[in-house]
Amino acid sequence: MRGRRALARIARAVRWLAMLAVCYVGGVAATNLSPTTIETQHYVATVRLSVLPLHSPVLHGPTILGDLDLDFTSPIIAPGIEVGVAVKQNITEIFTRRDLSVRSLQPTNEEISQALRDGVRGVGWRFLAGSVTAALVLSLAVHYARGRRWPAPTHLVTVGTALIVACAATGVGIWQTYRPANFASLRTTGLLLELEQNKDVLQGVEARTSQATPYILNLLALSQSLRENLVPSTVSQTVSSRVLLVSDIHGQNQYGLMKSIIDSQKIDVVLDLGDLVNFGSATEAEAAGLFTGIASLGVPYLFIGGNHDFTSPTDRALLTRLGAVPNVVLLQPDDTSYTAYSLKGLRITGFNNPRFFGDDAQNTKKKQEPAIAAFNAAMANQPTPDLVATHEPGAADGVTKADIILNGHLHAASVKGNRIGVGTFTGGGVVSHYIPEEDTGELRGQPYAFDIAAFGPTCQLTSLTRYTYRNLIEGAPAYDSVTVVNGATIEKPVVPADPAAPERSCSSIEPSGRVTVSAPAVGR
Repeated sequence: MRGRRALARIARAVRWLAMLAVCYVGGVAATNLSPTTIETQHYVATVRLSVLPLHSPVLHGPTILGDLDLDFTSPIIAPGIEVGVAVKQNITEIFTRRDLSVRSLQPTNEEISQALRDGVRGVGWRFLAGSVTAALVLSLAVHYARGRRWPAPTHLVTVGTALIVACAATGVGIWQTYRPANFASLRTTGLLLELEQNKDVLQGVEARTSQATPYILNLLALSQSLRENLVPSTVSQTVSSRVLLVSDIHGQNQYGLMKSIIDSQKIDVVLDLGDLVNFGSATEAEAAGLFTGIASLGVPYLFIGGNHDFTSPTDRALLTRLGAVPNVVLLQPDDTSYTAYSLKGLRITGFNNPRFFGDDAQNTKKKQEPAIAAFNAAMANQPTPDLVATHEPGAADGVTKADIILNGHLHAASVKGNRIGVGTFTGGGVVSHYIPEEDTGELRGQPYAFDIAAFGPTCQLTSLTRYTYRNLIEGAPAYDSVTVVNGATIEKPVVPADPAAPERSCSSIEPSGRVTVSAPAVGR
């Protein structure tokens, strides 16, 4: 008899613990299905609970400007909170000021306190609603499955007490941990940390860029000398056209330097692989003088949009403004057409990135598929392009018809087969210039990079010359490397089907221009 009573008590305890777990998981699920949104002047964040509690509570919010870590003191184990932070577009106004500082980028203590209060209330109400819903659904399911119309009183007591404990424990844990009074410190990384440690690092960036121009020109002259004396003649053969490959400008106006490169290297056209700005705003580009800088280059400026050049899947404001610059050629001016640009007979085309600033950065390769399919369909009956410009590697992977495929996005220069990954011309720009070292965690500036692709009279790539250097923002430019790649290792020589047929010509007498190619109506 005693054994049965003991087993019954154990069974009731197990049921109560199970109901407690159901209430807790249901509450956590509700905060994830409907996250709480909190805002400060320049940031917006979504807040949700995680299932596992934390002994050392830290709200970690990664942003494009660096990570924001809010530390709290708590006498108890606290519920884990996940925070997704996004930068508002109005932060672009800060980057036009001469007095840019870490205080202007960081939220104030008052903003943090108000955001915490809003977050605690929002998460608390959602947790309560989720817990009640989970308890009711499970109770009704169990008792109707047993053929009972109404739950037994003992079950109601089990559900009620488990619900009260789950909500009370979670609520007390959240309030005792994340209330403003327990806020201990704000830690930053990336640009935010660099600004904090070096308050004048961004003052006069454009002036330092101009001062570094002679250094870059000397680097170009040195590489030219090395090419003439060390590079085999098969690589340094007659050049018909030169294309300057750049990517990931990220709002940093270094077009004075680019103009010097164009003039000294006799560049015929610039091909930009996207991420002209940081926050998808034409206002940001206008404030930084990017449109004026592009107009001053004196050569055609071919452009595709990157994931930082739009604010939504349908936003085309930056493209529209760029299209008004006389020397700009948009390789995908709208959602249904592409531009096939001819440079002395060299065929260049490409397509925009379908992602946008504020995108959740999930399943990025899959998100490229509709854009890839539309581009491939549009080019199916067109001559094979010599160069196809994409932004992300995932987009480049899907291109089915091209002699050479280009991508940016990774801020890293690479060559693999006929794929050329182009580095960042501005070292990632001011916003994302600083990244932590993998080994030490110390911040370092990303390298600056650009490529010059030289094509011969038969439209074959003869050479790819790659330049990288560092520390331009810091005012101490340092040579990194110059690499000359034999074009035949990237673009394999084409064997004509008819040996008697005349070779393609990419000479100065060939006309340059553009042709609009429309996407097929099916599958749009």
